[in-house]
Amino acid sequence: MSEFVYLFRTTEAEQREAMGEPEQARRSMGVWMEWIRDLDARGKIKDWGKPLEPKGRVMRGKKRLVTDGPFAESKDIVLGFMVVEAKDLAEATELASGCPMLDGAGSVEIRPVGAMPA
Repeated sequence: MSEFVYLFRTTEAEQREAMGEPEQARRSMGVWMEWIRDLDARGKIKDWGKPLEPKGRVMRGKKRLVTDGPFAESKDIVLGFMVVEAKDLAEATELASGCPMLDGAGSVEIRPVGAMPA
């Protein structure tokens, strides 16, 4: 089995729409938890991950230039991440297809976790 990181991305407007009203937020979170519990029951969750705050900073280059971010070059924000176990990228992609983020304008970036060089 290999590990894959899911990065959950959306726009600020889409996030406000999904989480703005308390009842809508409850429904959204319920759908998310149902998907996550299903992955967990199938033994696919390696790390439940964490939600990420929308604000942050990006540091670049030798001069260590700091800009507000982390989405300074995109309208998308990364809402959080999760680590799953799958046999390959194809299975990781199939598992991500049930993500509630995909029912709106959001996306799931699926990235294999690389090994640290010895």
